Amino acid sequence: MKTIKQALLGATSALILLGAAPNLAKADELTLCWAAWDPANALVELSKDFTSQSGTTMKFEFVPWPNFADRILNELNSGGKLCDLLIGDSQWLGGSAENGYYVKLNDFFDKEGIKMSDFADAAVNAYATWPKGTPNYWALPAMGDANAWFYRKDWFGQPEIQAEFKKKHNRDLAAPTTWDELLEVAEFFNGREIDGKKVYGAAIFTERASEGITMGSTSALYPYGFKYENTPGKYDMEGAVNSPEAIAGLEAYKKLYKCCTPPGYTDAYMGESLDAFKSGQVAMAMNWFAFFPGLYKDEKVGGDKIGFFVNPKEKVAASTLGGQGISVVANTDNMDGALAYIKWFAQPDVQKKWWSLGGYAVHKSVLNDPTFTESQPFAADFLVAMNQVQDFWQEPSYAILLQAMQKRLHDYVVADKGTAKEALDGLVKDWTEVFKDDGKL
Repeated sequence: MKTIKQALLGATSALILLGAAPNLAKADELTLCWAAWDPANALVELSKDFTSQSGTTMKFEFVPWPNFADRILNELNSGGKLCDLLIGDSQWLGGSAENGYYVKLNDFFDKEGIKMSDFADAAVNAYATWPKGTPNYWALPAMGDANAWFYRKDWFGQPEIQAEFKKKHNRDLAAPTTWDELLEVAEFFNGREIDGKKVYGAAIFTERASEGITMGSTSALYPYGFKYENTPGKYDMEGAVNSPEAIAGLEAYKKLYKCCTPPGYTDAYMGESLDAFKSGQVAMAMNWFAFFPGLYKDEKVGGDKIGFFVNPKEKVAASTLGGQGISVVANTDNMDGALAYIKWFAQPDVQKKWWSLGGYAVHKSVLNDPTFTESQPFAADFLVAMNQVQDFWQEPSYAILLQAMQKRLHDYVVADKGTAKEALDGLVKDWTEVFKDDGKL
C-alpha cells in the first residue's frame, strides 16, 4: 500500500481538460470501477439512460470491498488502462490528486456550468476537494454515505419488553440517541431469549485487515470528542487524538464489543453485520446507509420489523463518513466520453433518479425537495448524518495512517492489549513518524 506515495502518470497530467468535449460526446466504450455492493447495481440500471442518450457502451468493474483498495490502487499505480471512471474512497483524494491519477475538473466544471454549490457542502469537501478547504476539484460527489444504525423495531415494541425496560431504566425503550443509551439498550437485550432464541445486543465493526474497526470505533470516538489535530492543517495531534474524551470514546466502544456482540465476532465488517441482523442474532447493528434500502425490503427483518437511527451523540453529534466521489482517471483513452458521463451524472433529473434507485444523491435539488424526508424511512436520518460527518485523514499517506490505526484499535478492543490511553498514545507516535517522513512535521 505504500506505493500510493509513488508518483506515476506524469505525462498524463497534461491531459487536464484542454477543451475536452461535453455534449455527450460518443466514445465506443467506458469502464467504470467501483466496489461491489447494492448501490453499484443501482448505478448499472441508472447508466442505461446514459447509453441510450450517448450511444456509449458502459462496462463495469466492481470489486468486493475487502479487496477494493488493493485492486484499484494497484491498477492506478501501475498505469493500467482498466478504469476510465472511478468511484473511489474519499481517503484516496490526496494521493490520487498529487500522484496524477485523477483529472482536475475545475475547468470542465466552469465550462459546463457544473456548480459545486449545488451539492451538499460536506459532500463536496469530503468527496471532491484537495487540498482540503480549497476549491480544487478532483471528483464530482457521487455517493453520500455515513455509518448509522438499524434495530429490531418489532422486538423493541413488544409490551413485555417495553415494561421490563421501563421498570429497570425508568424511561421508554426507544432508538438510542446517546452512546450511554446505546450501551444501556445493548446490555438489556444481550443474552435475552426472543422467539425461543438467544439474542445479542449489537453487531459492530471489528475487522482488522482493511478499515473496519477504524470505521466502527470512530463512530464512538467522534461523538466523545476525538480529533485528528488540535489545529486543522498543523498535524498537532498530541492532546487531540489521545484526549481524555477520545480515551472515553474508545473505552465505550470496547465495552460495547465485550458485553454485547455475538460469539466469535472478532473480525467483522459490513457483511458480518448484515448477516448477524438478518439471521435474527442481534437487536441492533451498525452499517452504512448504502445498505438500508435492501434491509428495508428484506422479507424476514425489513418493513415494519426494522427501524433506523442516526449515530448516537455523546459530547457532540457526529457520524463517521463513508461515500465517494466519481473521478475521471487521467490515464483513460476515452477522455471525452468519461467527461460526458460526469456531465450527464451531474444533472438534477439524473440525481433524482439515482436516489430513487437506491443511490445516495447529495445534490441539493434532491436533498431540499420537500418530499425527500418522507421518500424513505431512513431519509431524514441521512440528512442529519450528512450534516455531522467526520472523515479519516485524506493525506497521500492515508493507507499507512489507516493501517496504524487498525492495528492499535484491534489490539486494544479485540485482543485486550493494554489500555485505551496506551493505544491512542501509540497512535500519536505512529502518525508522527509518518508525517515526519512526509516532511510535514
